[in-house]
Amino acid sequence: MDSFVLPNGIRIIHQPVASDVAYCGLMVNTGSRDEAESEFGMAHFIEHAMFKGTKKRSPRQIIDRMENIGGELNAYTTKEETAVYCAMLTPYFERGMELMADMVFDSVFPQAELDKELTVVLEEIDTYNDSPSELIYDDFEAVIYDGHALGHPILGFAETIGHFQTEALQKFVDSKYNTDEMVFFSQGNIPFEKIIRWSEKYLACIPARRRTFRRSVPAVIPARKAVFSKDTHQTHFMCGSRAYDLHHPKRLGMYLLNNILGGPGMNSLLNLSLRERLGLVYTVESTYTPLSDTGFWTVYFGCDTAQQDRCERLVYNELRRLCDKLLSEVALRKYKQQLRGQMAIAAENRESNVLGMAKSFLHLGYAATWQETYKQVEQISAMELQEIANEVFDEKNISVLTYE
Repeated sequence: MDSFVLPNGIRIIHQPVASDVAYCGLMVNTGSRDEAESEFGMAHFIEHAMFKGTKKRSPRQIIDRMENIGGELNAYTTKEETAVYCAMLTPYFERGMELMADMVFDSVFPQAELDKELTVVLEEIDTYNDSPSELIYDDFEAVIYDGHALGHPILGFAETIGHFQTEALQKFVDSKYNTDEMVFFSQGNIPFEKIIRWSEKYLACIPARRRTFRRSVPAVIPARKAVFSKDTHQTHFMCGSRAYDLHHPKRLGMYLLNNILGGPGMNSLLNLSLRERLGLVYTVESTYTPLSDTGFWTVYFGCDTAQQDRCERLVYNELRRLCDKLLSEVALRKYKQQLRGQMAIAAENRESNVLGMAKSFLHLGYAATWQETYKQVEQISAMELQEIANEVFDEKNISVLTYE
């Protein structure tokens, strides 16, 4: 990977790939956790609004700039990042780079377009609320991060986004889109010298905006149990607690442990226990989400209401087993080999790969290849995994949320 830093602080990273298709975009270290209470949903709304007009382009011209050459334009918002990116045939790379700079730095947020987009975002919120298996993740984060900015949903609420005005969006961008917290990322068959030259043309002219605020670290709160009444045909269950942040030395061990517990493999402990052996659930999974200064893990399943207690007992049985019983060397070797294959296959998804590279560079200052990461995974011992399990899966720290 090649890298370069512009005088205004914007970092440029490039991954050479022999392909006819290139990717590029801008990722900003700003997300929903950086919103004040009156701004809930603004980071995500700005992501939409950047498609609605710049100083020199109408919304249609923004779309056509990529679509007319067969390219694709996309964006997303998380708790901590906002990304705008595109894919196009390699000869059009400069066009893509210029468009990214135009959308991120010269959007004008016309009020008439914002009013129209409000309906679209409200529909997005309604669609999300109609999916309990997705909504429960937001509600669970509100439980374990109660009272903190990480606890509110990325999409925001109708009562807050309905009041957004052009000036408020511009103020948020001016204060939160800091050039020293940005990465321009690219991937493709393009000489890095050209990318540097184009970045100096389209990005070096952006005035430096240095970050002057600091995020508040969420306080640890006692575990709690919550039950929400939902009109669903089954019970939805989630449990979990805090875990390691992105910088923690045990992060990779937790990543491996989560993969063993309830990762994407059909032979994960939870899938074997709840689905394959007993047929109690359609979906059961565990997740581990490391953030810049905190992290959390969850287990989710949906089941017939009459089977909830049984499924819950089985989940806790698997958690206790990882705490109490050391994995055999044969089992550990199998799980590591499985993860190795998953990482290699995931790396073939170029869009996901380049976004992961950008996120890693944004927060950590480097982006390891999957091979480099796996070499670290290989060094993890069964005893280390057991220590992590006892730290993270301690039942007295586990919160529970149930939709009934």
